Amino acid sequence: MPHLHLHGSGHDHAHDHGHGHSHGHDHAHHHAASTRALAWSLVLTVIILIAEGAGGWLANSLALLADAGHVLTDAGALGLSLFVAWLARQPGSAEKTFGYLRWEILAALINGATLLLISAWIVVEAIVRFKHPESVAGGLMLGVALLGFVINGGAVWMLHGVREGSLNVRGAYLHVLGDMLASGGTVVAALVIRMTGWTGADPIASLVTTVLIIAGAWRLVRESVNVLLEAAPAHIALDMVRQKLETIEDVESVHDLHVWTVTSGMIALSAHAIVRDCTCHQRVLERAHEVLQELGIHHVTIQLEADEQFEREQLHLHP
Repeated sequence: MPHLHLHGSGHDHAHDHGHGHSHGHDHAHHHAASTRALAWSLVLTVIILIAEGAGGWLANSLALLADAGHVLTDAGALGLSLFVAWLARQPGSAEKTFGYLRWEILAALINGATLLLISAWIVVEAIVRFKHPESVAGGLMLGVALLGFVINGGAVWMLHGVREGSLNVRGAYLHVLGDMLASGGTVVAALVIRMTGWTGADPIASLVTTVLIIAGAWRLVRESVNVLLEAAPAHIALDMVRQKLETIEDVESVHDLHVWTVTSGMIALSAHAIVRDCTCHQRVLERAHEVLQELGIHHVTIQLEADEQFEREQLHLHP
């Protein structure tokens, strides 16, 4: 008997119209709020870039120049995040059926990788400064660092409430948070230099800040790569999903199960299930969608089979 392939998207829209409308409205509201926060953060970041770049050069402060380096990447990261936020809203096409949603993940990967590269440069520069100490204008360094800390704090505050639910926005948030930490470390280093004259505080501040930044950047890169590799989301266990599907009445077994993330907040699933009684297929499909929605999986494709198709599927996968 030939297998039956059923996709439940039409049913989902009819069955959960109210929920889908509410979810779509909330998502649009969150997207608008995050876009505004990104735009204002970009404006503040450009102000900090000018102040710290000039201040670091005049004060001969590695910590300030390191801050300026991070801020420069932040300006690019925020600009990229804004562009991607706009691009992700563009409709799909016959060739790009998911639209441009994956650009969000690519932007997060670029942001995280850039942070790691800048951090490596700061570590090298700090080591050179330890070997060959240079004089630092502590007063100017302190003033610029305080300005940077306050402005970065405002940008962090704006992005903090909208960072969840989007790797793209979280990447921008980590950039700005890293700058705030760097500015705070630079303030401490400037105070030490003014009170003691010990210029070693300058490269130490840059190293401490870099260590803090690397941890967040590495997590961002790792999560972005996992999404691009279509790995199962960390909070979803495949065995648990399989067990829940197999507890549905008339489902004999589930195989060829895949769960992956299309973009932040959009989890997809495909699976094959053996249901020998063809009259039960619609009921089983509807129940499967209900079970998967409870797990936060809304984009679902389930192939219901009356007979095993293992040999044919294996031949297709490995001709």
